[in-house]
Amino acid sequence: MSLAQCLMAGKVSSLTSYFSLAYMLGFLPASCILYSLMPKAAKKYFLLAASLIFFWLISGKLVAYLLFAVLIIHYAGIWLERIAKERDEATALAEKTERKALKKAYKNRQRFVVAFAAVLLFGMLLTLKYSAFFTVNINTLLSLFHIDLQFEIPKYLMPIGISFYTMQAMSYVFDVYRGTVKADTNIFRLALYMSFFPQIVEGPICRYNETAEKLWNVESIKYKNLCFGLQRLLFGLMKKMVVADRLNSIVQTVFSYHDSFSGGYAAVAAVCYTVQLYMDFSGTMDAVIGTAEIFGVTMPENFKRPFFSRTISEFWKRWHITLGAWLKDYIFYPVSMSKPMKNLTSSARKKLGNHFGPLLAGSAALFCVWLFNGLWHGSAWNYIFFGMYHFVLILTGNIIEPLVRAVNTKLHINPESKPYKAMQILRTCVLVCIGEMFFRATGLRAGLSMFKKIFTDFTFYVKDTDIFTRYSFDVHDVIIVAAVLIIILGVSIANEKGICVRQKLAQSKPVVRWAVLYGLIMMIIIFGAYGIGYVPVDPIYANF
Repeated sequence: MSLAQCLMAGKVSSLTSYFSLAYMLGFLPASCILYSLMPKAAKKYFLLAASLIFFWLISGKLVAYLLFAVLIIHYAGIWLERIAKERDEATALAEKTERKALKKAYKNRQRFVVAFAAVLLFGMLLTLKYSAFFTVNINTLLSLFHIDLQFEIPKYLMPIGISFYTMQAMSYVFDVYRGTVKADTNIFRLALYMSFFPQIVEGPICRYNETAEKLWNVESIKYKNLCFGLQRLLFGLMKKMVVADRLNSIVQTVFSYHDSFSGGYAAVAAVCYTVQLYMDFSGTMDAVIGTAEIFGVTMPENFKRPFFSRTISEFWKRWHITLGAWLKDYIFYPVSMSKPMKNLTSSARKKLGNHFGPLLAGSAALFCVWLFNGLWHGSAWNYIFFGMYHFVLILTGNIIEPLVRAVNTKLHINPESKPYKAMQILRTCVLVCIGEMFFRATGLRAGLSMFKKIFTDFTFYVKDTDIFTRYSFDVHDVIIVAAVLIIILGVSIANEKGICVRQKLAQSKPVVRWAVLYGLIMMIIIFGAYGIGYVPVDPIYANF
């Protein structure tokens, strides 16, 4: 029996969840103990070895793709640095009139390196993740035009986390090209930055200057870091097991058999899935950040209480923050600040004014962002629709912003009043739930069908009553989920007001701290959705 089988009872995917017994009672404790026994100079190498072993356990021989990505960015970074050095030496010796042409020539060489790295990295991602989707659609088009030609649909095994580590890899290449980070000649440090086991499955998407040096200069595990990290991990475990996994039965049933459910159930399922997705993903981020905190590494936050957002634009600044920052820095700004877009903005500003003029270039960049965002999440039309849905909402918000201000002024409405803020938050939550319904639907047609029913058949009935036997969700589940959501809401409100609950808890009396800790553990044990009748949800974002 292999090591993977020993740890996971033959189920390789079990370690992909940071809440699995294999991870929480096996891999993580073993890693912490062995890490503590290592001398300081060996700790970073142990973390690298543990991370690669972890990735091998969940992906097997597909770890080769990760190692290939590390090699690509290692040599691309060195190549870019070498060109920059040659440029500086050449321009220092050149006449002033020649420097501009020299800089342009060297910049073109650097752009070639970036493009080459992008082709290799995104080429891997496109081939593994999207080739089947594109082939199916090409075959469909050929059939529509009665062309007697069909391509074989390719099937590839896709490494877990490839969407995340590909973007992390490209961020490093872009940053070296821009000169914001120096090329790292230490391939082991780059490999640890890319493969650190808490983040490899679902992110966050870290930048080199955020975590690389911290990971390479790790120290011994400190008591405070251990306590805070475990607290964060347990809080995430409560979100996952008590809420996300408990909601899975109703979400899975309604979306899988949407034709049998009326519009009322479709609306409930959309809300339940939105809550489930947030609890699953933010709970996983709690586990990721908590695990990193145990080792003394601070990772970037990926959520900032998104359901307090007043607009869709604000929501996406608070939800999956590292993805949004990546899209902003490496797609939105390069597109909007390109020379053609600058010329377009300058021309449009003269004709359309200072508000609508810049919107043209901004809209083109926004379209690219949301097309990429939709496709990044999955190779299906409902994901593309999901991206375009948010593109239209954000663009519409930008266009009507002056009109909204004018109406508020005319009607003497204070946009900072509590009722107005509450209305905005509620509106944003409704729009988000609609978007997530299309996101979760089994296809674009299924999503459109469910959306239509909400407006044309908002009742609560089921065509096939036997379907109810497929899920076990009753009033007790509602009470448990509601109670935990109230707790999470209270913590979120406190954090929104600038009150760090964990710091307050650390400063409280020992009896209070231990009571909260044991209460959290008992809540997970008693109310966690596991055992007969419940199917644990695989990490949702690991599929993206």
